[in-house]
Amino acid sequence: MKIGDKVRFLNDVGGGVVAGFQDRETALVRDEDGFDVPVLIRECVVIETDNYNLVRKPQPAPVPTEAAGKAGEEEAEPDPADRPLTFRPRPQERKGGEALNVALAFVPVNVKELSDTSFEAYLVNDCNYYVRLALLMHEGAACTLRHEILAEPNTKVFLEEFRRDVLGEWEKLTVQLYAFKQDKTFLPQPAMSVSLRPDCTKFYKLHTFMETDFFEEPAYICDIVREGKPVRSVFVSAGELKEALGGATRSERPRREPARKEKAAAKGLTEVDLHASELLETTAGMEPGDILEYQLSVFRKTMDEHLCRKGDKIVFIHGKGDGVLRAALIKELKSRYRQCLWQDASFREYGFGATMVTIRS
Repeated sequence: MKIGDKVRFLNDVGGGVVAGFQDRETALVRDEDGFDVPVLIRECVVIETDNYNLVRKPQPAPVPTEAAGKAGEEEAEPDPADRPLTFRPRPQERKGGEALNVALAFVPVNVKELSDTSFEAYLVNDCNYYVRLALLMHEGAACTLRHEILAEPNTKVFLEEFRRDVLGEWEKLTVQLYAFKQDKTFLPQPAMSVSLRPDCTKFYKLHTFMETDFFEEPAYICDIVREGKPVRSVFVSAGELKEALGGATRSERPRREPARKEKAAAKGLTEVDLHASELLETTAGMEPGDILEYQLSVFRKTMDEHLCRKGDKIVFIHGKGDGVLRAALIKELKSRYRQCLWQDASFREYGFGATMVTIRS
């Protein structure tokens, strides 16, 4: 059996033309719809053969060495078994894979030690198209090229392994891509530029990493393109929130002061209640990620206002809950405010729901 032979199936209806070989026992048979179907060779019968279907590259004439020239002997041809393998099977297409589906995947190296493990990043190309892709990381208004990839159809590509302390680099991404097929006609797909904001707080939660069709280990899938449409992360800035809420500023809203504010002021403390009910009049229509980002913006603004006041103490009241807001605050303190000290606030006054920050410089 050779490439180009027409075959029919022994135990099934249909057949096609041999397009290549997946391994010694499996042939890739292209059916009338243009899909390459893996079939065991022993389950195929050749019904028509073409002895001229293979393009054989002409072998260059052997170049005699100086010693061989003197002896009048020609150099022996190399053993065919020593020649490098040049055949590469065509990427396998699958039925139902014509819609463009591309995603980033994050796999913990040791899911049993989630608090201290590193993560592997992959690009998953779950469609019948080649995808040329550039992954950009943002640093303020500028960006840098992190990866440039050509992903074959229905493949996953390893990008890098990173530690938890660089999670902040993955908070804002731009992915630019276009898709195509080789050696066959196809429906053109539009070039896309997709902005992503992966929720890095999810890397602290075990249930984030779930069973998928792409990995044997639990993984977190962050879609880039789903069913041909770009998936855009929703991000609402503080200014946009005020505009969406009718343009009301904080001074125009009824003030709801904490019950112990005067007591805290007497101690030289500044209290900031980060509960959504204290910061916003309503959270209707907002996703949990939008609320968390707004709470973090209030935290950053407060910290920036006190950075020049050495010795100031700020108590951020975040509540106990599931610990997402507290984990996000500690990540910010470790990355952006390393010069500050932080600890759990007084249990007698705040319980488990507050963190105190001391400005050192």
